[in-house]
Amino acid sequence: MKVFQVVFLCFLIIPFLEIYLLLTIGGLIGVFPTVFLVVFTAVLGAALLRQQGFATLRRFQANLNQGVVPAYEMIEGPILLVGGALLLTPGFFTDVLGFACLIPQLRGKIARYVIENHLIQAGGAVHPGRPKDNNVLEGEYKKED
Repeated sequence: MKVFQVVFLCFLIIPFLEIYLLLTIGGLIGVFPTVFLVVFTAVLGAALLRQQGFATLRRFQANLNQGVVPAYEMIEGPILLVGGALLLTPGFFTDVLGFACLIPQLRGKIARYVIENHLIQAGGAVHPGRPKDNNVLEGEYKKED
């Protein structure tokens, strides 16, 4: 299945699933508790997203200061971004997916999978955790005719 087809199915199925869950849960606990729960998960998710985002940024900066390529942090950043967007989207299914993006161990496994299976296979020169080579000489050259 192509990526476009998967994305199209997600945009088609997820709203129906969200509406179904909102109506079902609203029928069980009532309208106002359901609305409160949706708003509460968005606020809680935003607070957790901020905390996780700053922790990832600190690790990113620490790796740069040590001369280590912050490959995992560069993958975790977009995962956090997607998780934040899912948490701010009203609904319970997207909240579950958004909170899953905030779990550091799960994020680390996803980042490891992306780095090992997609970046290295694509010929990328990503070597996470390896310090910068001090034997490399940097310089500039100018071609004169």
